[in-house]
Amino acid sequence: MSDQTWTIESICEALGNPALSQRFLGEINRAPAHELLTVFAKWRTIAVGVSGAAERGRVLAEAEEATGEIPGDWVDRTDHVQAEAAAARGRGAA
Repeated sequence: MSDQTWTIESICEALGNPALSQRFLGEINRAPAHELLTVFAKWRTIAVGVSGAAERGRVLAEAEEATGEIPGDWVDRTDHVQAEAAAARGRGAA
């Protein structure tokens, strides 16, 4: 998708999330003329990343459907995340 000619519409479509698209449209509409290309380039980069991640997710889902397993080496970090969340709650974080 990164070889395509990017437009405001194609960025919105690639973002794949209405709230994210609205955020992009808000920024591009409020940007001063001299910052338009910078804002556009920032969001084009985000759109490329989001669409790439979505494509990788589709490939993994297809592989899991076909084999019953997700290919690759995966590290289970559940215990670490739960410990950090418990520590944050202990400090009064939400």
